[in-house]
Amino acid sequence: MLTSFLQDKQLTIALDGEIDHHSAQRIMQQIGGKIDQFLPASCILDFERVSFMDSSGIAVVLNARRRMNELGGSVILLNVQPQPMKILCSAGIEQIAKIS
Repeated sequence: MLTSFLQDKQLTIALDGEIDHHSAQRIMQQIGGKIDQFLPASCILDFERVSFMDSSGIAVVLNARRRMNELGGSVILLNVQPQPMKILCSAGIEQIAKIS
């Protein structure tokens, strides 16, 4: 389940639970729907409540980045916990998305 809010053309999406091959497609569709709905200048993916992520989470971030590129916007990853951070850094995500 995702929660989101828009403020000053900045869309924040709070991810929750596990991101794995069972949930990644649904999460990508939900994030894409929010981006299409709000057309933000930037999209923040808040990982604070993500307890586990496998390599499918990389696809989630890449998909959000591709959609934001189409709008000329950016993706920011926020509150990334140690386990997901290890997966993201192994893929070099910090080169295409800001991690705060």
